[in-house]
Amino acid sequence: MGILTWNFTRTIELEDRALAHVRSVVFTKLRRGESFAYSWENTVERGSGRNSVWFGPDIPVTFEFFGERDIPLNPRWVRALMTAANSPGGLVLVPEPDQEPSDAPRAPDGPQAAARGRQAP
Repeated sequence: MGILTWNFTRTIELEDRALAHVRSVVFTKLRRGESFAYSWENTVERGSGRNSVWFGPDIPVTFEFFGERDIPLNPRWVRALMTAANSPGGLVLVPEPDQEPSDAPRAPDGPQAAARGRQAP
């Protein structure tokens, strides 16, 4: 479990994996000088309800991770979060999509690929 602290006053608890992806989007947007909203829902344990904060280049934000390892990012999730951050509603934590296929070699497609693969006698 990690913690995002906004403007020294508001803390938001997120799983380390989700926090790493949110951090990537927040840093990208702030590096570009872009402001945006981030919204989330509280769990029942935290009293339910919805919250929003405004991120801008002049608002301090910190990310604390309690795990000891770096978390590999899922590019599809980063893109989905960035799409949300660029929308009028702002950044919301969307479910993580499946990882992109690996860079493993693919089987050739279609008759042209099959012809290219044939060796001359």
